[in-house]
Amino acid sequence: MRISIKIKFSIFLGGLLLLTVYILSLLGLRGIEANQQAEYEAYLAQQAQRANIYFMQTILSEENKVPQSFLATKGETFGEELSLISGQPLVLYDAEGNLVSKKIAHMDSTDIRRTLAYALTNKTAYLLEGDALYYLAPLRVANEQVGVVQFYYSLEDELQFYHRIQRLFINIGGAVFLLSFILAYFYFNSFANGIIQLQKMVEGIGDGHYDTYALSRKDEIGSLSKGIHSMSERISKNIHDMKEEQQKLNLAINKLSLLDQQQKQFIGNVTHEFKTPLTSIKAYVDLLEMYPDDEVLLEKAKADIKSETQRLYEMVEKVLQLSAMEKYEFEYHKERLELSQVIEGVINSLRGKIEKFSLALETNLTEAYVEADRDSLVIVLVNLLDNAIKYNHPRGRISVKNYQKDSQVVVEIENTGLGIPEEAAQRIFEPFYTVDKNRSREKGGTGLGLSLAKRYVEAHGGSIALVPKDSNIIVFRIILPGTEASE
Repeated sequence: MRISIKIKFSIFLGGLLLLTVYILSLLGLRGIEANQQAEYEAYLAQQAQRANIYFMQTILSEENKVPQSFLATKGETFGEELSLISGQPLVLYDAEGNLVSKKIAHMDSTDIRRTLAYALTNKTAYLLEGDALYYLAPLRVANEQVGVVQFYYSLEDELQFYHRIQRLFINIGGAVFLLSFILAYFYFNSFANGIIQLQKMVEGIGDGHYDTYALSRKDEIGSLSKGIHSMSERISKNIHDMKEEQQKLNLAINKLSLLDQQQKQFIGNVTHEFKTPLTSIKAYVDLLEMYPDDEVLLEKAKADIKSETQRLYEMVEKVLQLSAMEKYEFEYHKERLELSQVIEGVINSLRGKIEKFSLALETNLTEAYVEADRDSLVIVLVNLLDNAIKYNHPRGRISVKNYQKDSQVVVEIENTGLGIPEEAAQRIFEPFYTVDKNRSREKGGTGLGLSLAKRYVEAHGGSIALVPKDSNIIVFRIILPGTEASE
């Protein structure tokens, strides 16, 4: 019995169409499934990194910086805060696998305990149970595991989306098959070419190549190609966004590491500088215990102890301001200020000290407006003028002037003095750095005033610098963004 070639072709074409639709659906669904898995794995890995960064920040801000005892005493509160920040239900375990925060539903299964045991070996693990995913990541401090954070992530939306896409593929595949089976004999070549192009795009997506395009066809193949093209663009964008987030996280980690180094150096400097006045005070106390009736020693001790105590008080005051500026974001109360009036106010507050040392004061002030926090600006000017008084010659000179330059306002404070060596000019704004430590102790300097002034000026978008001049002239120049006199 002979069978018509049309029947053979139809049977072959029907089988081919069925196979093609099946392959396309399978590859598309596999791609979607792989993309969903990659997205929620990357999302949970990012949440774990944020948890570790927030844990490190919380530990550093605590007086008790022992992670184990922190988890034992404040683990539940920390877990609640971390859950609010991440937007995911979570629990915390200590290094022994003991629960330190509130339980969540369905978390006591044998599989979860086995997964927890694996995570306690400083490794990341996750467990799928139905439409729930439990993601367990190590909680580390300085690469040492101190516990485990367990996130609960619901896969219900992903599964619903997957099943919707699955049904969509089935429906579209069936429609394409029926329509193509009827018309395929006449359009076989173009139809086959369209399938080949779609298959290449899907395979390219599977290989990580997302440079797809939409076919210029007004049929199911064209619609499918647009869907694949749109899907590939979204996948590519998501991957690009994840890489950018990773870069931001790396920058944040590097910044935290740098801040940690700076903090250690700062603490070392504070300890060294505090030791000198305390040693002097202790020495006088010991001498007074040995010679309680020595009036000369008593008077000298009272004067020196008072001087060292005042110096220590000033250092503590400025250290607290510097520390606060590094640790917190100051709430500046900026307002439009007429700069010459602020300068006049600072000069008047120091006029008695200027007259005490018989210093000549010259001013050349012009009307200029800046947008600044008054208290911060006063601190900057007081520090600079106080230095100009303390480190001046007897009967020396101080000059203060301000002027407008383009859209900026410039303030220059000049004084006669012993000068600053060229090698010290680049370091005078460092905390605790003094050009002459003996002279600074004699004058009551702490080495913090210029550092504090620099931070306040830069916080207002300005700059401060030592202007090169004659060896016996010291000039500091402040540049601030100007503002209009009226609005």
